[in-house]
Amino acid sequence: MKVNVHAVNFNVDRKLIGYVQARLDKLDKYYDRVVHSDVFFKLDNTSAKVNKIAELKINVPGDEFIVKKQCKTFEEAVELAADSMERLLVKRKQKIRAHS
Repeated sequence: MKVNVHAVNFNVDRKLIGYVQARLDKLDKYYDRVVHSDVFFKLDNTSAKVNKIAELKINVPGDEFIVKKQCKTFEEAVELAADSMERLLVKRKQKIRAHS
């Protein structure tokens, strides 16, 4: 799956990009018709420790899913967002099977 990583106002290191690619490749098990995906990383300018935001946007034929998570680390945020995305993709797949 093609994954585009965007960082807002900072640079992302290769280790994080590799982690994101590996984690999102696992989503193919749940729904194999993903067109492409975008991951946006943002830093929230607050004094709270939970200031790292990962937004996951996945395009499938006829629809687009967006999941946004805020955590202490980008890795944790990506993990939680990917878990939520798995559930959405499974629901989508079941819905399509029910209609066909």
